[in-house]
Amino acid sequence: MPGMLPMTAPSVAMPTSLTEALGALADHGPGAVPLAGGTWIMRSPLRREGFAPAYVGLSRVAELGKINVTPDTIEIGAAVTHARLAEALEGLPEVAALAFAAGNSANPAIRNVATLGGNLCARGFAAADLVPALLCLDALVEVAGASATNRVGLADFLMHRDRLLQGSVLTRMILPRCGRPSAHARLPLRKAGDYPVAIVSMAAGIDGSGRIETSRIAVGSVEPVARRWTALEDALAGQPLDPARASDIARSLTTGFSGREAVEAPGWYRVQVLPTLVGRAVAALASQA
Repeated sequence: MPGMLPMTAPSVAMPTSLTEALGALADHGPGAVPLAGGTWIMRSPLRREGFAPAYVGLSRVAELGKINVTPDTIEIGAAVTHARLAEALEGLPEVAALAFAAGNSANPAIRNVATLGGNLCARGFAAADLVPALLCLDALVEVAGASATNRVGLADFLMHRDRLLQGSVLTRMILPRCGRPSAHARLPLRKAGDYPVAIVSMAAGIDGSGRIETSRIAVGSVEPVARRWTALEDALAGQPLDPARASDIARSLTTGFSGREAVEAPGWYRVQVLPTLVGRAVAALASQA
């Protein structure tokens, strides 16, 4: 029956290379699931979800744990933990949104275990901090399968996640270093733990007079899947880095969101707090500029 836990423990394979991992996924069939930090999977019983029949652990695949920073790009392996990611990106203003998201998500115990790939691949996890941060940074997702390795934009990956991950493994994220400062604003609800009610991540190109030339704004935790707020991006073009003004403009554009209902917060509240978070993100950008 759906939602019932399995009567037998799942099998777990622990390959040491990506080739072995892909082979193990193929051997165990379509029910096999890659396993990284396991922070989402281990809480399956609390969500009344059964475990998969088989898991393929990725913690011993060395190439998935690498971070490579070059003058043009930043490549982050899927098995990099939130804590390592925050440390590696410290002091890089164009990825400040991602560094803040990684360093403030959940709690220290989770950050030491939870991985980049897990944050992106966990089905049903709407409150993932890294996803909107990566969206505003124009991140590319690399997915390796048995016959080919493909790179797609993060928005496309989120839309077609189940198909792209069938028998495949998310291997790394690729971020272009475009020089735009970025910021990440989140509103946690204490009684619900450390996951945010709503998230706004923003990257912006600022001209010499302190006005926004272009921006990338992403919203997370409000709807089931994070997405760009393109209407606000257009409306802020040419505007000064003024938190109050940006918040007012955002308030006039929230009707395009349909907040998700959950026990920790109603949908209307998630949408209502978005203008405040936009103001916080703009204030953070102003402090960087």
